[in-house]
Amino acid sequence: MNKALNTSKMSSEERQTRIELAACYRLIAHYNMDELIWNHISAKIPDTEEFLINPMGYMYHEITASNLVKVDIEGNAVGGLEDSPTNFTGFVIHSGIHKARHDLQCVLHTHSEGGLAVSSLEEGFVPTTQDGFMFHGRMKYHDYEGLSVDLDEQQRLAADLGEDGMEMILRNHGLLTCGQSVGEAFVRMYYLERACRVQMMLMASGKPVREVPEEIKEKAYQQSWNCFNKNAPEWPALMRMVKNRYPDFNDL
Repeated sequence: MNKALNTSKMSSEERQTRIELAACYRLIAHYNMDELIWNHISAKIPDTEEFLINPMGYMYHEITASNLVKVDIEGNAVGGLEDSPTNFTGFVIHSGIHKARHDLQCVLHTHSEGGLAVSSLEEGFVPTTQDGFMFHGRMKYHDYEGLSVDLDEQQRLAADLGEDGMEMILRNHGLLTCGQSVGEAFVRMYYLERACRVQMMLMASGKPVREVPEEIKEKAYQQSWNCFNKNAPEWPALMRMVKNRYPDFNDL
């Protein structure tokens, strides 16, 4: 697959997107949010209708900048990678959102333990901590429809996410976060997964949870996103960590 990738005519935007997306895959593996060869992270190449996604059959720790597959909005591999397979369920979920939300660069989907547990609760996500308040009142939900192989589901996914949704619980399935940058999508997922795990720990404890007034939850939400925006201030540090620990991620 790597041999088929022609980097001589690659735009600087595609090169940077490949590097950041490959780093994001390594980070999801590093923080134990991956699941064998399944799940997907996609990133749109700026000023195009093409996005990058993982090839079928690769573990997240094997993803590099060069083995990411470039596909058009209809899911066709392009750019010399026409023989590179991708997972159809990834196309259904990611292409559906990219088609509907042109403001987003990155869509991240996981089957992480915390996310799977909370997605199966009737009450869904209940923010109880500072991390959780980052999503106060904004969580979207999409009901489970089986494996994501039905193209009609794209419209329902997009409708449930809405015009301004940035994170969504896929019922009985997992988590999805979005971002105007790769870094933003990752940071949202990192804190959402932590909040889900803490929610399950609190439920398991059987102890009463101290309630926080609604106006304080909303205040915490507003404060959080004044600090945590599309520029994701954690992202440069996370990129440095990936470069130090997993230097093979960037093989361009």
